[in-house]
Amino acid sequence: MRNVWIIWQKELRSYFVSPIAYLLLAMFAVIFGFFFWNIVDYFAATGMESLRRGEMFPMNINEQVIRPLLSNVGVIGLFFIPMITMRLFSEEKRSGTIELLVTSPVRDGEIILGKWLAALSLYGVLLLLTALNFVFLFKYGNPDWKPLAIGYLGLLLQAGSLLAIGMFISTLTKNQIIAGAATFGVCLLLWVLEWVSGYETATWAQVLSYLSVVTHIGSFSKG
Repeated sequence: MRNVWIIWQKELRSYFVSPIAYLLLAMFAVIFGFFFWNIVDYFAATGMESLRRGEMFPMNINEQVIRPLLSNVGVIGLFFIPMITMRLFSEEKRSGTIELLVTSPVRDGEIILGKWLAALSLYGVLLLLTALNFVFLFKYGNPDWKPLAIGYLGLLLQAGSLLAIGMFISTLTKNQIIAGAATFGVCLLLWVLEWVSGYETATWAQVLSYLSVVTHIGSFSKG
């Protein structure tokens, strides 16, 4: 585990000594902030409108605010995960340091695990930024924290699987752009596979639907 820890530190440091991490953090915060403001504003406007009309529609923060926001985070992640993984092995191959890495006294599994944990840690920081927005919901509202916690667990598990796919694709090429584009294509495909079950009931369609990340993240977002 000591070698994994060293590789994790090296990779995570490489993100933050360059503009990559800061650019991703800023973009992620701005995009999610817009979604948060838009959904909360719509929720408040709908509540005020129902009061003016004398209608008492049940308002549920978890269902009408938190659940859509968590789904949006999953979609945003499709664009950011390729940016995180595209350099993991592609840059090593391009710069020629891959030979030093694979001939060093560490096992392949330790290299892979260390790099994957670094990528997952960076994505975890992105999720932490979104959690700051939810502080306002708990300050001015009374949402149930348990579905929110389970939803974040689902997002982290989804990111872990997609980051592993992106890291594997990064081992196949020296070009970061190709690695990023291919990762985005695979992630997007895994996201839309669920659409097949909407019009097809055959076994193959159910299998494809099960492989879709939407099928599983949807359950997590419900708590």
